[in-house]
Amino acid sequence: MTAQPTTQQKAYLMTEKDVRIPCMFNPSELHISRSNSWSGEAKRGTDAPKLAFDGGQASTMSLDLLFDTTADGVPVTNYTNKVLDLMKIDTTLAGYDAAKNNGRPPWVKFHWGDMHSFKAIIESVDLRFTYFSSTGMPLRAKVDMSLKQYEPDANWGPQNPTSGTPQPHRVHRVQKGETLDRISARHYGDSTKWRLIADANGITDPLALRPGAFLNIPKQQV
Repeated sequence: MTAQPTTQQKAYLMTEKDVRIPCMFNPSELHISRSNSWSGEAKRGTDAPKLAFDGGQASTMSLDLLFDTTADGVPVTNYTNKVLDLMKIDTTLAGYDAAKNNGRPPWVKFHWGDMHSFKAIIESVDLRFTYFSSTGMPLRAKVDMSLKQYEPDANWGPQNPTSGTPQPHRVHRVQKGETLDRISARHYGDSTKWRLIADANGITDPLALRPGAFLNIPKQQV
């Protein structure tokens, strides 16, 4: 009896709106990172402080993808543009309000066989074109992608089981010159609630905001 060859599982991204974006080639490597926050104050006469658990940080996943259309003779941008579009604000998502500047890109999930990632926002994409036709058409590209957990996921464990940190429900794109207190005032009507945003995004320096970065805006605790 001849053994049947195993069908290779192809990886793909599934968007918040159930749009499937296939990966032309499976990634050669996946990197998943997770961290917890602990705090403690030094006390006179002791070697080290006693730490208290503050909660878990959002998990991250980084992966590299290869796109190659050499055999087809079509621009590889037909595929890479679909990935780049996932970083654009989608005004058709529920809850969008132009007056509140609360637009956000969709979250995605990475699937590969039995592996299913957490809901994640695409934090960054590094796109490199590595091969071109004689006319300058890009035919091969490498994409390094970084995903960041969007909300707690039962399959990956709760982010913060003890502190009751509110779950994010929208994302804000940082504009040049914006500060956390101004962003808090825009979304909550109260500039003093900036710590909710800082805690939800693991921000330790509220003055070091990078223009263009996306921040999870958590719901207020009732």
